[in-house]
Amino acid sequence: MQSQDGFPSQGVVPTLEYVGVGRRLLAVLIDGLLLLLFGWIIATVFPSSGVMSVGGDAWDKFKHIGTGTGLQIALPFAYYIVMEALQGATVGKMALGIRVVTLDGSPISWGASIVRNLLRIVDHLPTAMPYLLGALLVRTSPTRQRLGDRVAHTVVVRRRSA
Repeated sequence: MQSQDGFPSQGVVPTLEYVGVGRRLLAVLIDGLLLLLFGWIIATVFPSSGVMSVGGDAWDKFKHIGTGTGLQIALPFAYYIVMEALQGATVGKMALGIRVVTLDGSPISWGASIVRNLLRIVDHLPTAMPYLLGALLVRTSPTRQRLGDRVAHTVVVRRRSA
């Protein structure tokens, strides 16, 4: 039995339908297009003040990053963390009828959203083949979890219709 918000009612253990690589990849592509659009808007509103030089101290380069560049770096993390903590899904996940929940099927917390999405960085290793590691981990997990999901105790599942 489900409550009005689509999550299981108290005392009922849901049967979760875990989502594999294909549907998750399509969601990432949709989210990527949306983030590209927002990145373009940020670049238009906050044009770059110049090109970073080669060599020198990393902190020296970081403290000279402009507002636009800083927003473009932070935007994907903020987008995934906020959308999944508040809605259980990003726009891409919503479009494909999937969401992120805890292992027992309940909504994820802010902490779980932060952990799973900061570990998204690891999924991009090696950088020559982004999401290769994440895809391998999802494919080899019986619950279709990438590293961020495993550490945060979350899973991506098909959204149930009410």
